[in-house]
Amino acid sequence: MIIIGEKINGTIPAVKEAIEKRDAAFIANRAVKQTEAGADFIDVCASTAPEYEIETLKWLIEVVQDVTETPLCIDSPNPRVIEAAFKYANKPGMLNSISEEGDKCEVLLPLMEGNSWEVVGLTCDNNGIPTDLQTKLDITTTMVKKAAKYGIAPERMHIDPCVMALSTDNQSLLNFVKEIKAIKALYPTIHVTGAISNISFGLPLRSLINKNALAYAIQAGMDSAVMDPMNRDMMGTIFATEALLGRDKHCRKYSKAYRAGKIGSLTK
Repeated sequence: MIIIGEKINGTIPAVKEAIEKRDAAFIANRAVKQTEAGADFIDVCASTAPEYEIETLKWLIEVVQDVTETPLCIDSPNPRVIEAAFKYANKPGMLNSISEEGDKCEVLLPLMEGNSWEVVGLTCDNNGIPTDLQTKLDITTTMVKKAAKYGIAPERMHIDPCVMALSTDNQSLLNFVKEIKAIKALYPTIHVTGAISNISFGLPLRSLINKNALAYAIQAGMDSAVMDPMNRDMMGTIFATEALLGRDKHCRKYSKAYRAGKIGSLTK
């Protein structure tokens, strides 16, 4: 499972405050802890007023790169902001994200030509997030074809089918599973990602929903996730599910994660 650490995002109140105060120590600590917990990429998202976003994203990139070698996931809803901040990364990472909305593909895909950058692709367009499987597959195919023009293979893409909240759509997880399987059937080497915690929005005891949804999604073929790597329950679910699916020989990864203190109760 490819883990995209989500804890440096200006929509999080504590991070927003740290950004406003330019508290580099707070941001650096989050970056280090996510790396130690097993993040493969660290998402950096400013979520500030548009006129300050590029400057803030540059600051976040510099702070994180000063304390960890973990590649960055440069995140903004505005592709022009990502384009401007892209040059401050000292190694290839991930761009978050393209879709068929506006000119996101046209702005961001050329940045990935001739290098090893990866990209998140959302299955939405100018009409929003579609509710039917075929439209999501059509959007995926369009993005894959556009990426191919710049020499970007499917394995460098992380397609996010945009899981909906279970509280508003009782078929949400079942639909998500169908989408994962269908995308993988079309492009076996492509990654399927998502912020699985969105499924529990509005429900009590969200962690219970999230853990079970994650296990189902992994079984269906989800191999990338935007999540909190410091959440020991969620990380434990990943290692346990991989072991139960026969993907962890002699449960070595599961056992190693336990010994390293990455999963299990903090009070043993």
